[in-house]
Order: sequence, then C-alpha cells, then structure tokens
Amino acid sequence: MDTTSDLRHASPATVRRLIREGSWQAPTSGLCLGHLQANLAILPGEAAAEFKEFCLANPRPLPLVEVTAPGDPVPHRTAPGADLRTDVPRYRVYREGRVTDEAVDISDLWTDDMVAFLLGCSFTAESRLLEAGVRLRHIEEGRNVAMYITSTPCAERGRFHGPMVVSMRPMPRDQVELAERVTAELPLAHGAPVQIGEPERIGITDIAHPDFGDPITIGLDEVPVFWACGVTPQSVIMTVRPPLAITHAPGHMFITDVEEAEILGRDTLM
Repeated sequence: MDTTSDLRHASPATVRRLIREGSWQAPTSGLCLGHLQANLAILPGEAAAEFKEFCLANPRPLPLVEVTAPGDPVPHRTAPGADLRTDVPRYRVYREGRVTDEAVDISDLWTDDMVAFLLGCSFTAESRLLEAGVRLRHIEEGRNVAMYITSTPCAERGRFHGPMVVSMRPMPRDQVELAERVTAELPLAHGAPVQIGEPERIGITDIAHPDFGDPITIGLDEVPVFWACGVTPQSVIMTVRPPLAITHAPGHMFITDVEEAEILGRDTLM
C-alpha cells in the first residue's frame, strides 16, 4: 500500500487516480510536494455569486483559485481531466448546516446547477517549509494538521458570514521568522501566519482539542503558529445553514496540476 513518503513526489494525476480508485482516502498533507493543493466548497448555483463575493472579501482564509461553470465538475484551469465528484479522498455533506454524511464519491449528489469553488491551502507551502528546514510535526507524527474555529469574524457578504478557521503548526521560536518569510511568498496558500504563540487572542482556549483534524504535540521549546485555513467555509456553512453544501473533509484536499512556481507572489489565478 502506498504511504505518504511514497507519494511525496508523485504526479498529481497519479494521486488523483489512486483517490478515484479508492486506494487513498487519507489526508493529503505531504503528497505531491511542489503542487497547489486546494480546499473545496460546492454550492447550488443560486448561492454561487454571493459566495464568490464572500471569498473575494476574505482572501486570507479563502484565496480563490478556480470557480467551475454550473454543472461542470471539471476544474479546467487547474486540473483538466480531473473530476471534483470523485478526486477528493473524502467529502463532507452538509444539510441545514449539519454534517449528514462523509463520502468518497459524490456523483449521486451532483446536480446540473452545482458550482465548485477551489480555494488555496497551506499544505501547498509545506514543501517550501520542509526545504527551508522547518520541522512539520503533523507530518512526522503521521497525523492530520490541527485546525481551530477562531473568534475572528470574516467580512460578511450577503447571507455568508461566520468565523475564520486556522491551522496550527508548532515550531521552535527560532524558526518562526523563517516560516513567516517562506509562507508570505504564497498568498494563494494563505500567506504568512495570522497569529503566533498566543492562541487565546483569536479565541482558542483549549489547544489540545482542535475543532478539526488531530491534536499535535507541542514541545516545551516550541510555539504554536497559526495560518488562515480553507476549512473556513465549513464553519460558515455551519453558521449560515444552507439547505445543501458539500466540502472536502478537513485535511483531505484536491491536488491540482498547478506547480508552486506558478503561484509565487500571486494572489489569484482567476
């Protein structure tokens, strides 16, 4: 069976094929290093324009990578030939703001008016962090990254509002400046951290129990570093409670064909 280390330098098409076949249903952190990974949110067409405006108003947690045409599951800009109904390791189905199912294929739920939004992901920056010598504990421990719902509100647009979600990576204090510099070069992967070392300032009161993902060990000589996170749409969906919405399961991203060099310094591919 393939492991994360086997697939670190695999092509996105190879990993998407494994996902589509059901051979990979785990988080995608550490896979296809050097390629853009993306969060996914799928909404009915009547809500799409409003949600796009919401993303554009909140570029740190929701860096917009691609929006599909209504009813078209193929992301033609970032992964021609892929299928957003089958090529994510695990999906979450929300009805009235509640998770009603986790699936590995949403073809039976897809309708002709659905619009898919791909949003940048901090997993994309992990290859640069590793190359720079920054340790990533969740990869070392074979766990999903820890994610937290914060007290920081997103800018409202239409019906869409709710709190920002962040991902956390612990690191020695002397690596924080390096991590800031490396990730700031990738706005489409959420850019630089939004908070360092003081989780209570963004409403996180129990760092040992993340809202999404897995608990991650924080060493005595380390500080927690927080990046805006593309799981934010899921907190918004739970707040707004639309009749139906579909997302990736936290940590289970869509892997695009876009190479890291193509997004350096860019805040959009649209």
